[in-house]
Amino acid sequence: MNAMIPAIAPMRLFGRLDPVVESRPDGVIVVRSAKPLPHYSASLVDRLEHWAKVTPHRVFLAERDQTGGWRELTYGAAFEQMLHIGAALLARDLSPEEPVLILSGNGIDHALLSLAGMAVGVPTCPMSTAYSTISQDLGKLAYAIDLLTPRLVFASDGVTFGRALRLARSRGIEIVVSDDTAAELGATRFSSLLDRPISSAVVSARSEVGPDTIAKFLLTSGSTGYPKAVTNTQRMLCANQAMLAEALAFLKDEPPVLVDWLPWAHTFGSNHNFGIALYNGGTLYIDEGKPIPAGIGATIANLREIAPTIYFNVPKGFEALLPHLRADADLRTRFFSRLKLMFYAGAGLSKPIWDAYRELAIETVGRPIAFTTSLGSTETAPGALIGVRDADRPGIVGVPHRGVELKLVPNAGKLEARLRGPNITPGYWRRPDLTQGVFDAEGFYLMGDALRLAEPNNFAAGFEFDGRVAEDFKLATGTWVSVGPLRTEFVGRFDPLVKDAAVTGHDRDHVGMLVFPDEVETRKLAPHLPPETPFDEVLCDQMVKDVFQERLAELAREATGSSTRVTRLALLSTPPSIDLGEATDKGSLNQRAVLANRAADVEALYAPDAAPHVVRI
Repeated sequence: MNAMIPAIAPMRLFGRLDPVVESRPDGVIVVRSAKPLPHYSASLVDRLEHWAKVTPHRVFLAERDQTGGWRELTYGAAFEQMLHIGAALLARDLSPEEPVLILSGNGIDHALLSLAGMAVGVPTCPMSTAYSTISQDLGKLAYAIDLLTPRLVFASDGVTFGRALRLARSRGIEIVVSDDTAAELGATRFSSLLDRPISSAVVSARSEVGPDTIAKFLLTSGSTGYPKAVTNTQRMLCANQAMLAEALAFLKDEPPVLVDWLPWAHTFGSNHNFGIALYNGGTLYIDEGKPIPAGIGATIANLREIAPTIYFNVPKGFEALLPHLRADADLRTRFFSRLKLMFYAGAGLSKPIWDAYRELAIETVGRPIAFTTSLGSTETAPGALIGVRDADRPGIVGVPHRGVELKLVPNAGKLEARLRGPNITPGYWRRPDLTQGVFDAEGFYLMGDALRLAEPNNFAAGFEFDGRVAEDFKLATGTWVSVGPLRTEFVGRFDPLVKDAAVTGHDRDHVGMLVFPDEVETRKLAPHLPPETPFDEVLCDQMVKDVFQERLAELAREATGSSTRVTRLALLSTPPSIDLGEATDKGSLNQRAVLANRAADVEALYAPDAAPHVVRI
């Protein structure tokens, strides 16, 4: 079927980035777009003011209210309310040194507070809800408070975030909530911020906001698991939105409509997706769902009502949505009715999922819908590279955006990616030591990823992700192991039994895996065991181990050498810990932290006598 898929017309879907290549004598390659980046706004608030004047009655944001209907905020109302809240922030003498910390997830009040801070030069820092709700010790929250020294902490829901809010209050920090728990918590009611008159101080502060003003801090975990605060300036955000509008040319033709759940505590959901809606005068419907069994129903309900023009998700989200689209023709028709582009990020998308969406689109609207992705990080605002072709497979992260320079440095047989441009962070807040270590002598940001050409000698075809340079290691034989691609292949081959895995073998003779199994799927392998059997005992059952051993042997037979031949695995009953830094709230695995915290399991993999939870071939 794929051979008969018609090509998507190039008209205004993607823009032209036309990469040019500079090859240096030392083997370094620099790639940039042939065209410069056009002029961009000085701040995102300028874009809000623009749309408030041009289309004041257009819906900017919408979220579900308590009745199940949509609470809508227009551009005109958003701009006015932003200025009132900005006055309230100025009255509290907030500043970059004493900013606003936001604990709760996506919502209109969250957005207004963030925009108000941008309007008057008071940065906000949205923090992952997991650090306030899932974390048992609130360690990352306490660390973030010490690092940022906020004077105001906000949460929409005083019940859900009560424990975290009380911690903030015990530090003498003002807490603000949207609901009726304000009196109980000794908090300020969010609605009172809107009562503050717009003063001349707001107008003055607004005039001083420019490209180098700090817009926000975004927290990202390092190898230790403790958050780093990435400084995000207005220049970064606006330059990146101008880049996206040049790459995704259709954004200029009509205001985009998004139905989006991706968290604003992370750069994909906030800078990228929220920014696309705001910068281009679009409408963002806040999806309260998530790509998990307990949350996918809300997403389905929203997509039954709202047809997006561009749809963003992580690969797990596209997987979770797929069976519902297959089973429901009305949902499928609505979803594809005006969709221009699907966009995945955060992890690799499997070829079967890619093919399934293309086939469903052809069945529904008579043509495939383009599927693309990009490469970037919190430090790059986030887009650095983007796919601007209707690719024939997933995994192609594209070419540099206009205004971005990509430097490829030979490193242990790979090409290490480094980036320079107006979308790059000036550094980590209050950590000059960390900042100094992530820029080279030419000012390129060392992102730690490796890239390879998608097609030999064809830079226009773009690049593919080739793993994390910092995670790769050598076996005792001196052979390099490329951790990223190997882990992706391993988890894919063990689907749906394995959620994730960490690769072992540094200075060892063989590659191994610390495996985090899917408990529901793994228990199905041992129907003879009672449902109440502890999971660690299930993993030691011989029937379970036989299945894992069979798949491991099959994978090993297809290996191309010692660096891709996994000979042993340990089945772990405890999932990766957020508190220990083994996993981020996004679900990403921290390879280093897992290996450090589970050193005993690594030793068990290579011990002469196999432990009960170890499988070998």
